[in-house]
Amino acid sequence: MAVRNPEVDPALAELCRREHVRLVGLLALYVGDRGIAEDLAQETLVRLHQHWSRVQGMASPRAWISSVGLNLARSWLRRHYAEQRANRKVGFRPTEGLDPEPADVLAVRTAVAALPGRQRAALVLRYYGGLSVEETAEALGCSTGTVKSHTHRAISALRAKFDLSEEHADPNIEPGEVQHA
Repeated sequence: MAVRNPEVDPALAELCRREHVRLVGLLALYVGDRGIAEDLAQETLVRLHQHWSRVQGMASPRAWISSVGLNLARSWLRRHYAEQRANRKVGFRPTEGLDPEPADVLAVRTAVAALPGRQRAALVLRYYGGLSVEETAEALGCSTGTVKSHTHRAISALRAKFDLSEEHADPNIEPGEVQHA
């Protein structure tokens, strides 16, 4: 049985329910770890609650959520890489107990992770997060033309990496729709 807090705006609760899965998915693609993505998504939604009075009046609360989530992910990645560098300096090698994933999923994750940050963010927001070009531009704080350019470059890089031409692209895949292997 779900416990309802009478002090929580029903519109906020509905937005959180609607955006949680999408947010976890796009952050998992961005940071490469679903568990970390779940933590970052939770923190993002806490911040949404804290700033709800301002965010609810925005044209696209979804873009605000994506922007905050990506900012938190960038901060996490900076801390993570700094920790890795520090561990290497002292010769410490942590062991990771990750479950093996199918090779194609790993290859795509690796290729997406290798993209420059802005290209990766634009690609993840558009094609996994399902944001429009305008919402992606708002989330990234750039123009729609920049979003289109980053997205085009990211897709071109992935096609080149996997030796795919545009004629092999699946025309049935829409932004926001995830094709599972």
